[in-house]
Amino acid sequence: MWISQAPALALLLIHWVFGQKPPVSETGSVICKLQGTSAQPALSKQGDFLIGGIFAFHYDFILEQNYTRHPLPLQCTGRFLRFARAMEFAIQEINNRLDILPNVTLGYQIYDSCGTLPMAVKVAFQFANGLDPGFIIDPSCQAVAKVAAVIGDSNSTPSIGIARLLGLFRVPQVSHFATCACLSDKRQYPAFFRTIPSDHYQAAALAQLVKHFGWTWIGAIRSDSDYGNNGMASFLKAAQKEGICVEYSVAFSSSNPHSKVERVAEIIRSSTSKTIVAFTNAIDIRILMEELTKKTTPLFQWIGCEAWLTDPEVLKFGELAGALGFGIERSIIPRFREFLLDLSAVQVTESPILQEFWEDTFNCRLNLSAVNVPYTDTSQLRISNMVYKAMYAIAHAIHGVVCKDNENQQPQCNKNTVVQPYQVLEQLKKVNFTTNGYPVGFDSNGDPVPTYELVNWQESEDGTLHFVTVGRYDASKPKDQQFSMKVPVSVCSVSCHPGTRKAAQKGRPVCCYDCLPCGEGEINSTDCISCPDESWPNSQRDECLPKLVEFLSLDEVLGIILAVCSIAGACMVAAVAVIFYRHRTSPIVRANNSELSFLLLFSLTLCFLCSLTFIGQPSDWSCMLRHTAFGITFVLCISCVLGKTIVVLTAFKATIPGNSIMKWFGPPQQRMTVVCFTSVQALICTLWLVLSPPFPIKNMSLYKERIILECNLGSAGAFWAVLGYIGLLAFLCFVLAFLARKLPDNFNEAKFITFSMLIFCAVWITFIPTYVSSPGKFTVAVEIFAILASSFGLMACIFVPKCFIIIFRPEQNTKKHLMGKVPSNKDYQMSI
Repeated sequence: MWISQAPALALLLIHWVFGQKPPVSETGSVICKLQGTSAQPALSKQGDFLIGGIFAFHYDFILEQNYTRHPLPLQCTGRFLRFARAMEFAIQEINNRLDILPNVTLGYQIYDSCGTLPMAVKVAFQFANGLDPGFIIDPSCQAVAKVAAVIGDSNSTPSIGIARLLGLFRVPQVSHFATCACLSDKRQYPAFFRTIPSDHYQAAALAQLVKHFGWTWIGAIRSDSDYGNNGMASFLKAAQKEGICVEYSVAFSSSNPHSKVERVAEIIRSSTSKTIVAFTNAIDIRILMEELTKKTTPLFQWIGCEAWLTDPEVLKFGELAGALGFGIERSIIPRFREFLLDLSAVQVTESPILQEFWEDTFNCRLNLSAVNVPYTDTSQLRISNMVYKAMYAIAHAIHGVVCKDNENQQPQCNKNTVVQPYQVLEQLKKVNFTTNGYPVGFDSNGDPVPTYELVNWQESEDGTLHFVTVGRYDASKPKDQQFSMKVPVSVCSVSCHPGTRKAAQKGRPVCCYDCLPCGEGEINSTDCISCPDESWPNSQRDECLPKLVEFLSLDEVLGIILAVCSIAGACMVAAVAVIFYRHRTSPIVRANNSELSFLLLFSLTLCFLCSLTFIGQPSDWSCMLRHTAFGITFVLCISCVLGKTIVVLTAFKATIPGNSIMKWFGPPQQRMTVVCFTSVQALICTLWLVLSPPFPIKNMSLYKERIILECNLGSAGAFWAVLGYIGLLAFLCFVLAFLARKLPDNFNEAKFITFSMLIFCAVWITFIPTYVSSPGKFTVAVEIFAILASSFGLMACIFVPKCFIIIFRPEQNTKKHLMGKVPSNKDYQMSI
């Protein structure tokens, strides 16, 4: 329902956008009135089902606008005709066949787009809304498209505009020459098909061609259009993967000021690259070559796209001799040349475009076979065959809608069937046939199987240039079989295998040589070339591949294990903190200085979490954070343990009558001790970050075939100062705890601290030689392991025994048990 209403809705929307009210009758119903001047078909024929055609008979237009009267119709300049005649020929051939649409006559309405977007969209509107005077006038605004499908346009930019419009009405469009890869997007262009391959494949083929000949330093020019910009973007992406460097990439258009074309020509003349990839249309390359020939220009190797490489009108530029590139496969259409030449005076008078073509091109000659122009040249039928295949695809789609096939019998077709464009659209997705030996079908994107011929411009004996097919590209094959060339072999020595180099044979011509192996890190089969710093030869030694980048990440098992251990340790510390907090009034928690215990638990949590900064790709912030955070949190941790050790010693010194030592090491002094010890480390880290901070580097000296991403210490002295300070505090804590180890058994805090410091010192003494000798990412893993091992040691020795008593031996969690062998006095009770 909505499809039939779409033209009316579109018309009302246009009126609303421009602030106009649609005309209405006295009864209030909407009356349609065509705005402006309708385009008239250049070629037309009535039939049971009409096919629309949009072709660039001309390649430019002139718009006269003086703003004092109604704008005049667009006037075209230039001329081109053979593509449209190929559509006429295909329709005539189909109408005479008995196996496709028997007893059904196809008609056509073919319009001139001038190769421009405004004209193309204007014609597309006439096709889509069904209100073209050539079809019907429906005063109710309810007309629907009268064409079953549309063929065209020749260029990508007009085709994009047509596809956007026709897609709204589900009118199928089959283009014969629009190659922009963007048109494969079915979300934007749901009704678009084409018989010519997408530029996505041509760009990849051009990159492989350039790589094949070893041209790694090139220039790039393109038409400033959807075709040129999208095509060149695809090529540059493919070229980058092939290791090809681009000196310049510039865009221009025939519509640009002449000064722009002059600048492009000057860039080409002054460039150092000798190979140019030109992703342009035929008009733009002709304009550029005309400018280049005005001054002395070095010879270049031109690499072309199908839009201009097989255009006969570009052959006149001898500077393009030797050009290489890809073109659509040549084809043979039987009886097509005879059809082109069979142009009678009666046919000419019936069509203004044929009349113009006859008068200007043939000078009113009657014998057209004696005229040698592109129109009559059928030796290079490439794009014409794309039109031919497009017409046959549409015919098969209509056949699927109106005909029923019977085995061994002629199909039964009902020419009175009302064919909706969306029905033809669905059938087009299913077509799969062969015509004149050429397969026709579309993939899910509406694209055909991508095949190209490799074309070379070669000079004949009389000095004229002509097209020679020297190879083929078939993207449907495996990558190593897609590209093939036909090159005659005549050599003294066979080509050197990849990974070897040529070595001249003494006393023999330069064509005779031996093949010697390349050195490590070198490639090529002529002169061994070293790969760039961040690349390494593949196993065949015929190309440089990016080196593998290595760092400790969460995507590998080792990184996952260390991260899990880190998080698990932090969770265990949190669990201990919860247990201590819930039993904060119990004797065992109070006897071990609860304030320092909670601070120690907090610092242990930071110790576990700081190990996570060592995992992942190094960055400026992670490099600065990982060592400084580790240094400060560990000093905070050791300071708390040292404070607890001093508390144990002073607590028992305080049992001596008259000794007031606890007054000098009460809670304020304990806090100050922790702050002072930690501040020293913070000062060292601050100076480190200010004077010579750590930074990420790519270590390419450790492994030749790999790049190790790691953190440079910036200042090795600062790093060892941080570790040395931690070691000093740990050693001091160990000595004090060792001295206090023989205190009464029930108060065994000193023993646990001694064990924890013993583990801590053992881990970090072992760490130093292991850290220095570990390669690559394992250096980071060793440091993380040392952090986790020492953190787990502190937690296990100091807190796990107390948690065991709190949970499983509550009878021992009494003040009496803790003081069983300790003389009681007031000072000791105060310390508790």
